[in-house]
Amino acid sequence: MSRRILSTFFLLLCLLAFRSCSPQGRYVRFDGYAQGGVYCVKLNTEGVSVPADSIKAGVEAILKEIDFTLSGYNKASLLSRLNAGERITPTPMLEEVYLLSRKFFDLSEGAFDVSCGPLFDVWGFGFTSESMPSEEKIAKAASRCGMSRLKSSIIEAAGPDGTLCAADLLLSGGIPGAGEPPILNFNAIAQGYTCDKVAAYLHSLGVKDMLVDIGEIYCEGLNPMAQPWSIGIDTPIDGNNTPGADMQGVWHSSGAEGQGVVTSGNYRKFYLDSEGNKFSHTIDPRTSRPVTHALLSATVIASDASTADAVATWCMVEGPDKALELLGRLGLEGCLICASPGGGMETLTTPGFEISTLN
Repeated sequence: MSRRILSTFFLLLCLLAFRSCSPQGRYVRFDGYAQGGVYCVKLNTEGVSVPADSIKAGVEAILKEIDFTLSGYNKASLLSRLNAGERITPTPMLEEVYLLSRKFFDLSEGAFDVSCGPLFDVWGFGFTSESMPSEEKIAKAASRCGMSRLKSSIIEAAGPDGTLCAADLLLSGGIPGAGEPPILNFNAIAQGYTCDKVAAYLHSLGVKDMLVDIGEIYCEGLNPMAQPWSIGIDTPIDGNNTPGADMQGVWHSSGAEGQGVVTSGNYRKFYLDSEGNKFSHTIDPRTSRPVTHALLSATVIASDASTADAVATWCMVEGPDKALELLGRLGLEGCLICASPGGGMETLTTPGFEISTLN
């Protein structure tokens, strides 16, 4: 599973340090640090009675709650403590993300699996870095993966005192490997989920026009120029590590209903063994190995960013042909960029996905 690769035109102008920009008309923008990168929130304050500074504080409070709950890099987060074997008191947010993850695990028949933390670790893509894993290490890690061996609810897994440890999530009944507690990793859905939480907060204030960019994107309504939001899709080539530096094209929002926009890709993070062989950042939980197909990036449009995030990862696991079929089956729009023989690229899109080239 992979980090996302989306950029917006205004993101190129964001300062790395937090600042609040002067309104353009009734629009304001906030930006700062979040989840290992920068975030930008742009919104129309027309009809909103809450001051801009208070809105900023509300957004930052959500980001802090996400970090405290879901971050695998914050050693004090609930997720890190759970993975470390501590007993925690689960929160509604942790339960909500867990239930969402279980939903997509079931839908994907295991292609999307947040319990594959041990596999991410042995392949060097998780929170530790190792050399090329042995078959023994791969098999041992795989035996600890699979949400099918876990209870369907974190809250229900908690004891009478409301606390639980990772082992409490295991199902009983002699399932192979059930004795090994899980290591959860929500990277494949956390940023999309964060966008949705910020958008829900803005909705509660009466905001109708917004763009929330936290590595993934949720947009709704119109931009300050009274036009649909424009979002750049990066070209998936090695070395393109700066969002917006080399774009494949531009997607335009509907200008009305809310849309989550997420790109998942392999090209910015990969693994090189001692012989220089490249291994994809995306792990297929069903094979316990990096994928080997030609799909470089998958951009997915959905009504919410959590769905777009999870499905983009799912697409990257499946590969181009199955991913295109998957998008059609789910009724979602998307753009798939694949490596073609000879070093070129091929772009596949669903019927309703339009991407305009840059002039």
